[in-house]
Amino acid sequence: MSIRYLTAGETHGPQLTAIIEGLPSNLTLDFEALNFQLQRRQKGHGRGRRMQIEKDTARIVGGVRHGVTTGAPVAIVVENKDWASWDQIMNVEPIEDNDEAKRRVHRPRPGHADLNGGLKYNLKDLRNVLERSSARETAVRVACGAIARQFLEAFGVKIGGQVIRIGEIEAPANQLSVDELNERTEASSVRVVDPETEQKMEAYIDQIKKEGDSVGGVVECVVEGLPVGLGSYVQYDRKLDGRIAQAVMSINAFKGVEIGIGFEAGVLRGSQVHDEIMHENGRGFYRASNRLGGFEGGMTNGMPVVVRGVMKPIPTLYKPLRSVDIDTKEPFTAQVERSDACAVPAASVVMEHVVAWEIAKAFLEKFGGDSMDEIRANYNNYLAQVEKY
Repeated sequence: MSIRYLTAGETHGPQLTAIIEGLPSNLTLDFEALNFQLQRRQKGHGRGRRMQIEKDTARIVGGVRHGVTTGAPVAIVVENKDWASWDQIMNVEPIEDNDEAKRRVHRPRPGHADLNGGLKYNLKDLRNVLERSSARETAVRVACGAIARQFLEAFGVKIGGQVIRIGEIEAPANQLSVDELNERTEASSVRVVDPETEQKMEAYIDQIKKEGDSVGGVVECVVEGLPVGLGSYVQYDRKLDGRIAQAVMSINAFKGVEIGIGFEAGVLRGSQVHDEIMHENGRGFYRASNRLGGFEGGMTNGMPVVVRGVMKPIPTLYKPLRSVDIDTKEPFTAQVERSDACAVPAASVVMEHVVAWEIAKAFLEKFGGDSMDEIRANYNNYLAQVEKY
């Protein structure tokens, strides 16, 4: 058994929609917790005016009855409040055929999907590209991930995240539990543990914004409580760390991903990289360290999963970059659409949820069933098998 979802909708359309297929029956959903995750995505020092307009909530319109999943596809809607200002421009019905009425976009912005998408789909109005390629779509992806997160929590799995770096400012390393990590980062405007680093990052973001520029950074997701053996070594596309890497890279503006110490492994010697195997009565097998981030051979090894992703600076700048008009082929400086100076704290939340989705998917592939009771029985049988090994 597996799960999947599809999303639809545009950044200035009436709503974002997702359909999740494959959720088991009898999963109790906490709607307040679901919407809390959507609200987390909207926070963070450096966000733009759009986040002052949208107050995201997820409305479930299928597959759930009396707070419990039925086993049918789950349909989720996240409304766009900004639609009120765009109802004519983004109307599905035909409107007056002129550029002013349609607010046609013919000047592609560097760093966006505008030009590539226009060429690929033969679209002369680049608004058709930017409306769907916008990071606004991550709102409904977080909603899907939040449901996956609740599924995992039913089996004792905990997920947390933090910002590691914003531009030139790096947070000091820590090894906090997920519970403590979440408590401390939730109180931070930039999702860091250290208050002094928070102040430095805020000042840095403000300076970048004043200069009309933008800044990226590095975020980390940690998952505790996973059993050994999610994923597989038998085929390349069943390796869970590879699937997580693909999911992280699919987040808008992400340009790199690493598991555990990641690229540092290319500098160190083998004796400084690999995690020695230990055994203890009552605990079973475990690793003396966790440099490989909870994975060996494409499978979880029982240690916390640690994933990092790097987000490039937002490409829409108030200090515009050069581009070329697709109509006249003349150079111009790219037009500015409403944007953020820094969206790294929000990206940290998005990454938590795409990681949660991939882990929940692997969990169901391993312990799959049509109901929560069936999955729990499979899970408990497997834990008993591992304990006897």
